[in-house]
Amino acid sequence: MLRSAPRFLLVIPFLLVSTAVTGTVWHYGHRQALDDLAQRGEADLSLVVSGLVADLQRYRDQVVTLADHPTLVTLTGPSGPRARARAERLLTAAADRTGAAALYYTDTSGRVLAGTDAPGRTFTGTAVFGRAMDGALGTARATAPALGGRVFEFAAPTFGPDGRVSGAVISVAAAERMEFGWRGMSTAVFLVDDAGTVFLSNRSELLGWRKASARSQLVPPGGPPIPLEQAAGGPHEIWHIDLGSYLPRQALRVAQDVPRIGMTGAALVDTAPARRLATLQAGAVAGLFLFFGMLLLLAQERRRALAAANADLERRVAERTETLSRTNRELQREIGERQEAEAALRHAQAELVQAGKLSALGKMSAGISHELNQPLMAIRQFTSNAAAFMRRDAPDRAAENLARIDEMAHRMSRIIRNLRAFVRNENEPMGRVDICAVVEAALEMTTERLRRDNIAVDWTPPSQAVFVHGGEVRLGQVLVNLMTNAADAMRESPERRIAISLEDGAHVRLRLRDTGPGIEEPDKIFDPFYTTKDVGGEGMGLGLSISYGLVQSFGGRITGANTGSGAEFIIELDPWRDETENAA
Repeated sequence: MLRSAPRFLLVIPFLLVSTAVTGTVWHYGHRQALDDLAQRGEADLSLVVSGLVADLQRYRDQVVTLADHPTLVTLTGPSGPRARARAERLLTAAADRTGAAALYYTDTSGRVLAGTDAPGRTFTGTAVFGRAMDGALGTARATAPALGGRVFEFAAPTFGPDGRVSGAVISVAAAERMEFGWRGMSTAVFLVDDAGTVFLSNRSELLGWRKASARSQLVPPGGPPIPLEQAAGGPHEIWHIDLGSYLPRQALRVAQDVPRIGMTGAALVDTAPARRLATLQAGAVAGLFLFFGMLLLLAQERRRALAAANADLERRVAERTETLSRTNRELQREIGERQEAEAALRHAQAELVQAGKLSALGKMSAGISHELNQPLMAIRQFTSNAAAFMRRDAPDRAAENLARIDEMAHRMSRIIRNLRAFVRNENEPMGRVDICAVVEAALEMTTERLRRDNIAVDWTPPSQAVFVHGGEVRLGQVLVNLMTNAADAMRESPERRIAISLEDGAHVRLRLRDTGPGIEEPDKIFDPFYTTKDVGGEGMGLGLSISYGLVQSFGGRITGANTGSGAEFIIELDPWRDETENAA
């Protein structure tokens, strides 16, 4: 008994929380489902109302069009049977085109002069006729048993030569014809007039009903009132009423004013789907709660069963904790020493990389000095010339020399910028790189070295820029290193030539081929400290390893192989795509 009390205290709160959450889920799901049903009802109601307004507008436009027809206007004066027959044929054809139940032409007394039926009929005293006699367009709802019961009437005045009303064209449209297109809708739709009486509906059992204003009742035509229970479902109005097997007992009421025809539209949407959906959601949540509740109960029992075992295990663990702690401290010390060694190794590697770059820079120093000395000498000469031309009052020739000085200064600036980019030891961000410009810059940096060793360069840049994804400085370092290696390899070759080509496609491939002796061990050329040069000489074996890492840092690939007449290195890069292409 003492062991069961804690379980009981645990189950009761769990059941209360489960019930509260399940009820909340049901109400929330029911509210959401009612919102969806309201949207569907509003859509169905809007479809019905827009169709009805369009139909009524067609009849209204018809009487306005026929009001000034010469065949009808002549009936107000002296006319014979032939004129009446022509008018009746006109009205019959017009009624057939629009589906009107009847069309009439009357004089100012309301007597029918011509019509599609009911000869001798009069509209004297009717609201629609009185409106037409006032010179305006008349619209009214009426009951005409001979034309199907409920009808809409439209009247347009006819004006004589003196500008006064001489007659009227009256169109009668059967309401049942307009309801025909709504019959197949699952939603019950109806329109009530100003008195609150149902005038149009796609459910015949609703016609003639009205809602009692004093209390919640629906009054059928000629019958006792039926109680109506109204409830609020959030912002929605729910009706509880029994109106037959073709109407829902519990329905969501949606209303919409139609001022153009002086009526109010309403729809009754069955709420049973909303209740079913909310019940399914609540049932699913309740099932999950019960499932997890069982799991919690089983876990509690298992926890009790394992409590004793855990106590014994903790005792045994405590005995070994001290030994493990000592071992852990030793491991942490060893890890710290290893991390310090790795940091020192990385620092040494970085220094070796920078040393390799500075070594390559030293090899190029003579060429760079020559490249800078030539523009400096040219600047001095052009400066002297410009001064002489200024003394001779020849400003045009002086300006030409000053322009040449500016060109030489730009050339020196470009050489220094390429040199600084090569030497600096930093990581640039990835971006769009013009690979043709990088090749040109690398050739400019190695021009003097290649000229000194009589090395010809075959390079024809494409007609337009080729952009790749990478780093400009790092890619330039790779090309300078490859060109320098090729120059070193061709020192003893009878023919010294470097061929550079560019292939643009799914991947951009830059090929650099020399006429040297080739690669002795192609599989090892990218290994650190591997070199075919003399030990202690110029090479440290890091150039190609650095190049390999640089190309891989921006997602590229570099390979090297023998061609039979030299070595060939291929740099494969991804083409640059802008943001719109990446999004697509």
